Amino acid sequence: MFVKECMTADPACCTPDTDLHAVVRMMIENDCGEIPVVSDHAGRRPVGVVTDRDIALRTVGEGRNPLEMTAGECMSAPCVTVTPDTSLHACCVVMEEKQIRRVPVVDEAGACVGIVALADIARHAGQGELSEVIKEISEPAGSTKNC
Repeated sequence: MFVKECMTADPACCTPDTDLHAVVRMMIENDCGEIPVVSDHAGRRPVGVVTDRDIALRTVGEGRNPLEMTAGECMSAPCVTVTPDTSLHACCVVMEEKQIRRVPVVDEAGACVGIVALADIARHAGQGELSEVIKEISEPAGSTKNC
């Protein structure tokens, strides 16, 4: 199975200068926890992502007012991506290695054409693969893994 078979196509995207309130509205309207940040709406080339966790930790967690911030001030970068022709297994490996729960999908021109989330994997991957991805993604940062 390939990413193109399970990704959410044409995700909502924002630019670095989009205010965080608008980003949160996109999350609500699209029932998602991550919005890709693209260099511009025409090219849709991802430069980062804003997650609900980014907003909580980088704004409120630092005593900053999210209503006075932009996506560019809060985003995680650089942006890890996969292509539509990436196998679902390879996508899972990327998510495990980077400990991310969602990954934008880019076409041959580098434009954001989709996003793959754990929920997508849950609907399409085998139970063993899903369990392994969740285990690896959830491993605390900096911990030593037992073999």
